[in-house]
Amino acid sequence: MEKCKEIGQTCACYKVRKAARAVTKIYEEVLRPIGLRATQFSLLMATRVMGPVTVVKLAQVMVMDRTTLTRNLQLLETRGLITIKTGEDRREREVTLTTSGMEVLTKALPLWEEAQNRVKKGLGEERLHNLLDDLSEMISLARKK
Repeated sequence: MEKCKEIGQTCACYKVRKAARAVTKIYEEVLRPIGLRATQFSLLMATRVMGPVTVVKLAQVMVMDRTTLTRNLQLLETRGLITIKTGEDRREREVTLTTSGMEVLTKALPLWEEAQNRVKKGLGEERLHNLLDDLSEMISLARKK
């Protein structure tokens, strides 16, 4: 039983997932008025930045399995925020932000800034910067399999 306590205090996966849920709660509280979840906001942002992007590439960038990504994309497509169509290679599906998606994203940006400022204020700019660097390293570890 002592080992369980130690794991709870030292396990990177446990701590990162717990922190992710806590941070997600902050962003989702702020994004709630426009009906976006934090994951949906991230997917809209990634789609905007990457332009038309294949589902495979989006899954890689977001470090998501395609099944989970597809479920999330379907919700955005149902709301008319993205379109998903066959890409140049008929085996690929391509995701594009719609005009409505861009409008929602434009409304979401000030809300995101509010959440981001709450996190920055709570941690301090230097700690947030260091945390983001450390998290980027963790993401790189996942991609080196």
